[in-house]
Amino acid sequence: MANDADSSVESGTAVLDRAPLPSAGPWPTVDPFLFCVHHIDAYPASDGRLAPDASLDGRSIGNDFSALEGWNMYHGAAVPGFPQHPHRGFETVTFVRQGLVDHADSMGATARYGEGDVQWLTAGGGIVHSEMFPLVHADRDNPLEMFQIWLNLPSASKMATPHFAMLWAEDVPTIESTDDSGRRTAVTVIAGELEGLRPPAPPPDSWAAAADSDVAIWSAKLDPGASWRLPAAQEGTVRALYVLRRSAGVTLDGEQLEPNSVAIVASDRATTLLADGPSEVLVLQGRPIGEPVARYGPFVMNTEDEIHQAFADYRSTGFGGWPWQDDDPNHGNDAGRFAVHADGSLDEPNLS
Repeated sequence: MANDADSSVESGTAVLDRAPLPSAGPWPTVDPFLFCVHHIDAYPASDGRLAPDASLDGRSIGNDFSALEGWNMYHGAAVPGFPQHPHRGFETVTFVRQGLVDHADSMGATARYGEGDVQWLTAGGGIVHSEMFPLVHADRDNPLEMFQIWLNLPSASKMATPHFAMLWAEDVPTIESTDDSGRRTAVTVIAGELEGLRPPAPPPDSWAAAADSDVAIWSAKLDPGASWRLPAAQEGTVRALYVLRRSAGVTLDGEQLEPNSVAIVASDRATTLLADGPSEVLVLQGRPIGEPVARYGPFVMNTEDEIHQAFADYRSTGFGGWPWQDDDPNHGNDAGRFAVHADGSLDEPNLS
C-alpha cells in the first residue's frame, strides 16, 4: 500500500489508497506499524482443564489455523494459544475485546487479562513470552476476540530493556457521542489523545511515548447511519482505517469503503465517517519511523546482520531463560484479572 501522507492536499480525496483484507492471517500495515491480526474464535465450553470440550480430530495440533467449527488451537496442544516464543526489536499491543489471555515471560512476569484490557509489551533487546487463551467456562461457550498489533521501535530503542504495561479496561477511555440524528458512536481510545481524553501511558521506550510520534489506536463502533468526525492529525502522520469483516460498508467524505478492507486516508484535515449499517472500524495512525526494516519471524531490526545477531543471542542466552515449568503456563479456572511485573509488584484493575 502507498504511504503518502500529503497527497490528499493535492488530490482533494479522502482515500489515498485501499486494499481488501485477507480472509485469514495478518492485515497489511504501514510504518510505524508492522503487523495487525484480528483473532475471532468461537471456542466451545471448557472440559474443566481450560481446554475445549470438543474433538481435536482433523486439526494439526501444534500448528492449527484451520478455523474448524469457527476456532483454532494455534500452537497450543491442550489450551489454545501461543506457547513460549521470542521477540526482539518491536512492541506488541494486545487488545482483548472478549475472552482472556494468560501471559508469562522470561522476566518472571505473569498476568491474566481480557474483557476489554490491553497489554502493551516492549520486547526491546529480547523477551520470551507465552500467550494462552484459557477457556474458563465449563457451562457455556468461551468466545475470544482480540487484536494484536506490532509497533516498530526506532533503532535507538531496539535494544531497550523489555517492559510491559497493563491498560485495564476500567482505565481505558471510551468516548460515546451522538450525532445530530441521535445515532451513536463509541470509540475505545487505546493510544493517542482524542477529544481531550488520553489513555494510560505506553511503556517509556515506546515510539508512542515520543511527543511527536502522533501514534493513535482507536477502535470504533457505529450505529447504522451514524457519523463520526476524525480529527486532523499532525503533519506527516499516516492514518490507516480498517473496516471489519462483519461491518456494513462505511463512507468517508463521500468515498465508499467496503467491509473487510483497509484504506490509507487523509490525515491532514478532519474527515467524516458515515456508517452504511452497523459498522466497526480500527484506526492505526502514526508518524513513520522512516528507518530500514529487516525482519525474520519474531525479530525486527534494521539490518540483516542484526537479525543474525538476534538469533545468535537467543540461542546463547534464551533472552534470560524460561523460568516456568511448562511452555504454556496458565492460571487455572478461578483466577481473576491481574498482573505481576518483573519486580514482583502486583497490578490489578480498579473494580470500585
